Amino acid sequence: MKVRGMKWLTNWLEERVALFDAMRFLRNQLAKPLPRHVNWLFSFGTVASVFFLTQVFSGLLLMLYYEPSAGTAYDSVKFIIEKVPFGWLVRQGHAYGAHFMIAFLLLHAGRVFFYGGYKKPREMTWFFGFGLLAITLLFGFTGYLLPWDQLAYWATVVGTEVAGSVPIVGERVLFILRGGETVSDGTLTRFFAVHVIVLPWAFVFLVLGHLFLIRYQGISTLDRTDVPEKTSDEISLSGGKPFYPQHVLKEIIVVLLVFAGMVLMIVYNPIPLHDPADPFNTPI
Repeated sequence: MKVRGMKWLTNWLEERVALFDAMRFLRNQLAKPLPRHVNWLFSFGTVASVFFLTQVFSGLLLMLYYEPSAGTAYDSVKFIIEKVPFGWLVRQGHAYGAHFMIAFLLLHAGRVFFYGGYKKPREMTWFFGFGLLAITLLFGFTGYLLPWDQLAYWATVVGTEVAGSVPIVGERVLFILRGGETVSDGTLTRFFAVHVIVLPWAFVFLVLGHLFLIRYQGISTLDRTDVPEKTSDEISLSGGKPFYPQHVLKEIIVVLLVFAGMVLMIVYNPIPLHDPADPFNTPI
């Protein structure tokens, strides 16, 4: 009875979404061979992607208690840390996750550069990746202000003044960023809206394009750009291994090791919440 029910479900899905074609496409992608030189360093992009997913999940949990206004932001973060069960862990994971995500995107970009993965015909993949790095840095910049403590406040003052120093349009850019003449409640609400609405959708759009190009064009074989690239069969004959399971297992191991390292840093070196923001008291 159970087997018949599953068969009915798969047939029902097949008639509506071409389930078998989708599964066949997925199997072909998993079996697609990778060039022989692909090693552990090619896991950095996956690590950054996993960190993005954890940032989304932890961010949603923090939003259940966070209040984005100058009068309540600091107290709500303090409440999350001290009163909410495991709130300290979620907040630390979100804060450290931002650092790790930026670090591994930089490592990923460096690996792509030194392996020549940005060369013809993969320029668009590089452009999409550069866009992802830029958005991640904006994630860090907009999210840094949200605790509304002294360090966050004055770092935002300095950061926005850098944008304001741009010739001709600097003053207008500064006013738009801050929502006024100074870093204030308007700045916090603007940064929060950009952080939780605008940037996530932009990141998802770019990462989908980035992943599509990677799977469509494949990973660079390190051959000269003025000769035809190897086909999948030629890559297999030259020692290439399928994407699954060899490389997938490598990526899982790297992700687990990185997350273990982050947990150790959370436990033994947590990121502190400083004194509440005070516009009249510049910290050292």
